[in-house]
Amino acid sequence: MINTFDESRNEFKPYGLTCELWSPSIMRKHDRHNEIEINFFPEVGITYLIQGNKVVVPPKKLTVFWGLIPHQIIDFNNDKPYYVCTVPFSLFLEWKLSVPFVDRLLKGDVLFEASEERSKYDEYLFKNWLADINVNEAAEVALLEIHARLRRMSIGNYSSEKKEYPSLQSNEISQVERIAIFIAQNYSDPIKVSSIGQAVGLNPDHANSIFKRTFGSTLSEYITEERISHAQRKLVATDKSITDIAFDCGFNSISRFNAAFLKINGCTPREFRKRYLLNR
Repeated sequence: MINTFDESRNEFKPYGLTCELWSPSIMRKHDRHNEIEINFFPEVGITYLIQGNKVVVPPKKLTVFWGLIPHQIIDFNNDKPYYVCTVPFSLFLEWKLSVPFVDRLLKGDVLFEASEERSKYDEYLFKNWLADINVNEAAEVALLEIHARLRRMSIGNYSSEKKEYPSLQSNEISQVERIAIFIAQNYSDPIKVSSIGQAVGLNPDHANSIFKRTFGSTLSEYITEERISHAQRKLVATDKSITDIAFDCGFNSISRFNAAFLKINGCTPREFRKRYLLNR
């Protein structure tokens, strides 16, 4: 079975522990889930939009990122299937991989295997994981191998190429993408719908209309989602106070932050951080 992104899936809905074949498709909205995501493209890579940046994922290199970072495919050259593994975040933390490796993932970096020399080996592994991940004892073996493969990568056999790819230029993307990028780069500031429209050269009402038609949420809702996503990362990656995090993420009051966080996550920021600490 080959999967494609389901645009109707709920925000933050977990994938769980998986290994699957996916077919690339342009994503009209970003995906976000609290698992570590591992990609492997045997032939041709893709292009993600991640935190307002264009990130070209190369073929034949193991690629790892935190799925809680909003990510969406915006370009691909052919529809050749690729491998996707997802590992629950709490399980990933239990593996206690190297601190620099984990820290870079928590900060939103997309990490790549340093070279292509293990590509044949990785393709062999993914084929096994695909067959074994849902088969009782075989699944335990697959999980051990995934752990070992990430441990090998974490000891220094990786690089972050995200910084080498510039932000998308206005002439390369649609109006809706320009809006999404502007929000991704400015959500921690006190931006309004009117300022977004002005920044991308559109009437604010028109900007809101085309954005909702494409992404299924209003500009205000999307800004709030971006801020809450950022807050989640800060809650688990820093020891900052919840009040400081609220203001760092663009909220002008702690009560609004708590209400928005509870609505999206079903728990308070304090409960969210406590769950993370218990799973470490």
